[in-house]
Amino acid sequence: MASSLIQSPGTLRPLMRLSLPVLAEQVLHLLVGLSDLALTGRLLEGTEYVAGMTLVIYLLWLVGTLFAFIATGATPLTARFTGAGQPEMANRVMNQSITVGLAWTVVLMLVGLPIAAPAVAMMGLEGPSAEAAARYLTIELCVLPAIMFERVGIACLRGAGDTMSGLWVMALVNVVNIGVSYTLVTGAGGAFTPLGWDGVALGTAAGHLVGAALLVAMLAGGRAGYRMRPSLMKPDPAMIRRLLRIGIPGGAEAVLLVVCNLAYLRIVLKLGDVAAAAHGVAIQVESLAFLPGGAFQIAASTTTGQYLGAGDPARATRSAWAATAVASAFMVAAGVVFWFTAEDLIGLFVFEKPDVVSLAAQLLRLISLAMLPLAVSMVLAGALRGAGDTRWPLLFTIIGFGLVRVPLAMYLSQETVTLPLIGATFAGAGWGAVGAWCGAVTDLCVRATLMTGRFVNGGWKTVEV
Repeated sequence: MASSLIQSPGTLRPLMRLSLPVLAEQVLHLLVGLSDLALTGRLLEGTEYVAGMTLVIYLLWLVGTLFAFIATGATPLTARFTGAGQPEMANRVMNQSITVGLAWTVVLMLVGLPIAAPAVAMMGLEGPSAEAAARYLTIELCVLPAIMFERVGIACLRGAGDTMSGLWVMALVNVVNIGVSYTLVTGAGGAFTPLGWDGVALGTAAGHLVGAALLVAMLAGGRAGYRMRPSLMKPDPAMIRRLLRIGIPGGAEAVLLVVCNLAYLRIVLKLGDVAAAAHGVAIQVESLAFLPGGAFQIAASTTTGQYLGAGDPARATRSAWAATAVASAFMVAAGVVFWFTAEDLIGLFVFEKPDVVSLAAQLLRLISLAMLPLAVSMVLAGALRGAGDTRWPLLFTIIGFGLVRVPLAMYLSQETVTLPLIGATFAGAGWGAVGAWCGAVTDLCVRATLMTGRFVNGGWKTVEV
């Protein structure tokens, strides 16, 4: 797969061969949250559960993103070695990535389990919503090793040009998740006492466990040339340093992205359960538009790394621009669909909550206007990471979120704004959740401009990994 990618004529064909399975895989990743949200919205009474799921989705996004410190280094390194015709070195990177991932998982579980409930409270949820979110998060933290294998193992396979394995793994995760969750929530038609909200969490955990088992079998059995072996997993300090030299800036960017999103979410949660529920549902529907961007972001990362490893920076450049163009076309088309069918799409999840549907539809139409800058920022960031140029995307995330999105969302959404730490208070615009999403649109435009500038500059072509 990897060698044919380098030798294939043209640019679009290898991109599509990589992107289409990733696109399907991204759909399946998204479906985990969407199915949980749909089960919650349709089978459980009360807005508080939808609000709780909104926060859970963000917190689990944060938990998964914490493995970006490893995955962001693993993909470009395995891609470079694959492109350079050194599969044994790519295999060593994979084994060392799993070793670091297991150690990191232990740390995260020791820290995360005791603070699950305080973390939910810190985000501003109260009462039944907070209690439900804390229970769900605790259950998922217990299967964190499985989530690690999904994130890190699939990242290594992508670097070798294998995007099909992640698709099969996530298909299995979803089949198990939906089947087990529905059975536990409903009690299998009276066969046992329904578990309700806890059933949703347990079904998701079961899906991750089964999917990870399949992935481990693949990595141990020679998939994409990889052989996971205890002898190769013995810590190699030199390789781990190379892995983390790329991965730490990329992971810091990913974590910063989620942390800033949590700060942004906290602004929305303070607006009440209706705003929180509308925000959560609109985010999940909007995520459908992320899928082409996410697929071509990963394809751009893989092709950029492999072409640079093969000594062909011109082709790396062409592949990144082609990925950006195709992703932009798909995502702008999705924005048009969002604009004209907003209420229908939102109603798929919360059809019996008209106040939530109305507000969420406004938010979805607003973000539909930002599909082009979202596509550009996503794909070019992927290309830069694939080249090992992870520091500039980190800086742009700091600027976009820290200096644009969060401050602007705070001002536009609230009637009265109190600055943290210093306690100063002043009048805000008071636009509610719509104002918060205006801040998000502005941030996307800023980051797209910055990513384009760095890519055109060309400094990423000479980064050493």
